[in-house]
Amino acid sequence: MARNLGSFMLALLVSAVLTLGVTPGRETSPFDRLKALVGEWEGRNSAGPVKATYTLVAGGSALMERLQSANEPEMITMYSADGDHIVVTHYCSTGNQPQMKTESLKATAEKYTFTLVRVTGMKAPDEGHMVGLVLTFSDKDHLTQEWKYQDKGKTSADLFEFKRKPEKAATVVPSGD
Repeated sequence: MARNLGSFMLALLVSAVLTLGVTPGRETSPFDRLKALVGEWEGRNSAGPVKATYTLVAGGSALMERLQSANEPEMITMYSADGDHIVVTHYCSTGNQPQMKTESLKATAEKYTFTLVRVTGMKAPDEGHMVGLVLTFSDKDHLTQEWKYQDKGKTSADLFEFKRKPEKAATVVPSGD
């Protein structure tokens, strides 16, 4: 009887895992979804063409985004995990550093919404700075960013739409043998 109950419980557990599509020990975190962005991306915003490059740094514990908009200086945004939250520090071309954080996330979330925690490097209280960011993952090759910016009490938004740049094809050089 105990053996049948044990077999039944094991079958039930396996069935539940297969139904959910989860492999034990293979669960992913919200930060793992960000890690999948590594590579080069091209897109557009209201100013024209944009380019983003994502690189894992600090032993894989942080994701660095290098963002270059048309006719604007490059900006850097650092993403890192804080439990089931993602934190961001945006090194803005205006010289300040807004820090934002998501609410609690699940790895399957299609949208990460960041809200302002604090800003460092401001020269005046009403100086322009980022106050929010929404990342939307359409699929593995499409990403949308909506940046919210506040200047002198007025908030505006700018939408960035990206497509993953294809990896360069490998070139095989004959060895001559």
